[in-house]
Amino acid sequence: MTIVVNLDVMLARRKTKSKDLAERIGISETNLSLLKQSHVKGVRFETLNAICRELDCQPGDLLEYQVE
Repeated sequence: MTIVVNLDVMLARRKTKSKDLAERIGISETNLSLLKQSHVKGVRFETLNAICRELDCQPGDLLEYQVE
């Protein structure tokens, strides 16, 4: 069982660069990159809320549960 982060898909759909999103939501590009690559163990609701607000999407657009 795996949670997959589809942030790169949403960034492409919104034609937004990671650098710009990171700046707008107040996190480092490095942390945003780690999140995009699913290399984090968790994400704060505050961060998820900010990403959804900036990309005009729902949490389910960013996070996907997959059974391996």
